[in-house]
Amino acid sequence: MSKLEVNTVAPQCGTTLTLGESGDTVTLGSGASQSGFGRTGTVDWDTTAKTASFTAVSGDGYFVNTTSGAITVTLPAGSANAIVAISDYASTFQTNNVTITPNGTDKINGINANATLSTQGIAVSLVYVDSTRGWKSVTGSDNDTTGIPPAAFVTATGGTITCCGDFKIHTFTGPGTFTVSCAGNCAGSNTVDYLVVAGGGGAGATQSGGGGGGGYRESSGAASGCYTASPLGACVSALPVSVQGYPITVGGGGSGKPTSCGNARGCSGANSIFSTVTSTGGGGGGSNSAGAIGLSGGSGGGGSDGGAGGSGNTPPVSPSQGNNGGPSTTPSSGGGGGGASAAGSPATTINVGANGGNGATTSINLSPVTRAGGGGGGGRPSGCATTPQGGSGGGGNGRNDGSGSNGTDNTGGGGGGVTCNAGFTSGNGGSGVVIIRYKFQ
Repeated sequence: MSKLEVNTVAPQCGTTLTLGESGDTVTLGSGASQSGFGRTGTVDWDTTAKTASFTAVSGDGYFVNTTSGAITVTLPAGSANAIVAISDYASTFQTNNVTITPNGTDKINGINANATLSTQGIAVSLVYVDSTRGWKSVTGSDNDTTGIPPAAFVTATGGTITCCGDFKIHTFTGPGTFTVSCAGNCAGSNTVDYLVVAGGGGAGATQSGGGGGGGYRESSGAASGCYTASPLGACVSALPVSVQGYPITVGGGGSGKPTSCGNARGCSGANSIFSTVTSTGGGGGGSNSAGAIGLSGGSGGGGSDGGAGGSGNTPPVSPSQGNNGGPSTTPSSGGGGGGASAAGSPATTINVGANGGNGATTSINLSPVTRAGGGGGGGRPSGCATTPQGGSGGGGNGRNDGSGSNGTDNTGGGGGGVTCNAGFTSGNGGSGVVIIRYKFQ
């Protein structure tokens, strides 16, 4: 074998240089590299159609025949400038798809997940760019419904998780973190529906107004299974999420007051928070004389002994997060606390407390549940033996002749009002809840 050592080979004339003759193979020595010719963005096509799943080799293009069934193509380990091409041999990808699987933790268009080719007659080339974006499609589009990348869905942890078909539901009854590890994309899902209910207000000390229901805010449900939301969620969009942890605050209920506290109003409930959504705690109920006016909040506390009810939807949001507490228009009686869907009833009969306003109902966590009802007002034993009712949705009952009932925890119900006799206590507000729902597959 002869050896020729030169730095440059140039044509004797013209501009064409031919290496070898017809039928010859020109090979680079082991370990040698080339520049200025060879493959950059092109493949050598294998003209024998693939009819079963296989592992691709960088630099090759494949005609894939899915006439007999779906096929999986596993990509080689990614390295810069690696390239693989796939073409629909029989124009049947729309019937029997091709699944493209990345090697290990490699990505396809920025996502470590399978891609699906489902468009008839499509041809796709994939070039490995770097570890951030991985294999990039140089035909088609990242938003192509053929699946380059595939539909990606929200993936998250936190709270108590339940499933409903293709949807996950995270329920937080106390503080926690909704941690998103994949934010999805527009081909799959990248938004979450929500319900955020604050803590209910406690009732006042004597002949007291009922506590207001906690602020109630929710989205329409259109992004995660079209469950039945309350009218308060109509036209409210789901929230987009990103890869991060979202601290969850679940508001506690406000404390009710014993009759020994004289004119003390009930304490307002605490706020509940998810992302950009804050629901305000329900307002505390009024007490007699100087503390007669109910406090404002998500829903307002009821007034007492001739005082006004507290304002609901405070601070204001749209749609409204709650309603006003009922006023007291007569001595020794407490108005009902406001609820998410109705104002508290006014106290119009001397010594007799009024009913709380009703809450709102949603099926975000599989079955219809009503939350954020207002507490019933309190009165005097001489009024009558009836029990002023708390609003539907966890509102505590008031009493004309004893202690008020607590609002139900994790509904944001307001506490029930109390009579004037010593030794009795008004009801505490119930704690709130945060529920998040999204499509996960």
